[in-house]
Amino acid sequence: MKRVLIINTSDANGGAAVVSHRLMSAMRKEGIDARMLVVDKRTDDENVDIAGTPEQYKWAFYGERLRIWIHNGFSRKHLFKVSTADRGVDVLSHPWVKAADVVILNWINQGMMSLYEIRQLCKTGKKVLWTMHDMWCLTGVCHHAYGCDHYKGECEYCKFINVSRRKSLASKTWKIKKSLYQDYAIKFVVVSDWLKQRCRESSLLADQSVTVIPNTLPISQYQYTQEKAPRKKQIVMGAARLDDPVKGFDLMIEAMNQIADNYPDMASGIRLVLFGNLRDESQLQKLRVDYKWMGPVTTDQLNDIYRSCDVVLSSSHFETFGATLVEGMASGCKCVAFNHGGQSDIIDDGKNGFLAKYPSTDSLSECIINAFNLSVSREELHRQAEEKFSEKSVVRKYIELIEK
Repeated sequence: MKRVLIINTSDANGGAAVVSHRLMSAMRKEGIDARMLVVDKRTDDENVDIAGTPEQYKWAFYGERLRIWIHNGFSRKHLFKVSTADRGVDVLSHPWVKAADVVILNWINQGMMSLYEIRQLCKTGKKVLWTMHDMWCLTGVCHHAYGCDHYKGECEYCKFINVSRRKSLASKTWKIKKSLYQDYAIKFVVVSDWLKQRCRESSLLADQSVTVIPNTLPISQYQYTQEKAPRKKQIVMGAARLDDPVKGFDLMIEAMNQIADNYPDMASGIRLVLFGNLRDESQLQKLRVDYKWMGPVTTDQLNDIYRSCDVVLSSSHFETFGATLVEGMASGCKCVAFNHGGQSDIIDDGKNGFLAKYPSTDSLSECIINAFNLSVSREELHRQAEEKFSEKSVVRKYIELIEK
């Protein structure tokens, strides 16, 4: 197998970093000479190295944010919802880049690589894949478009940029991306069918090569057996930050309270288990069902939490993938989420869980109730997760794409 280099801003800080490092490790387990290049190294993995210098990284990071801040009318609002990739460190001079046959770009924003540097990489003739963990490659500057569909055009007017300067920054970045994509045969990888559909709608990626390969997860680390069932039926929901607006924390609260109001007998036998950070803990006081908030948890704690629960819930407005659903399913939990994002790639409606109509909390509460009554073994749920999302399965798909 050819030498593979994965490039990501960090090896541990953020979801894209974690799954990129997992992919590198999974490839090495399969005998592939895979390494990873970052600017923010958090692990002691000898197969991960730092590109550029700390001074280059600081200059690129703060320089890009300063430009966005100015174009946003000197407002910090939306400062990290957009990226321009007009600055980056010197990646190409690193010996691992020179030695690589295949380069897999992942999340390279906030000072890692500039679009100009990516163009120079493509000029070397190496095979370049780009795994998308959000919508940035298909929009002008935003990482998630939310309800905006300007990415179907040229992103001339971006809602995340101050009104007086909307056209210049988003439109200029869009044009740079358009030129890059037209000039070089980059193979794009997306982690869900939902994200592929957004690519097909995009003026940038509608005609480009886009392949769906899910994120790899260490399925074998999640055990589905439990020695003692909990007294109450338990629902688990988690995120790095639970009340991040994307996670739909308010929708979850409303759905759980509807169960409390409409099915009081059932609600008395339910406990909601939450893990992750909360910026505003007072929101928990709105819940009218029994709950336990664990705060941030370790990997070992996470497995124990999933094993003790019956249903894993995601109330996110959208997810490009939905890792907690897969982790829960690998531990024997039935899944519930909105049918609005990568969640629909994970949930086979009525077989391993249920997909609610977005953004109906009535539908979400009904799906939770139906999940409790769904007859499927924890062993079967684990098997399904392993079949679709195991390291071997995902690496095999990357190999097939690289060898085409």
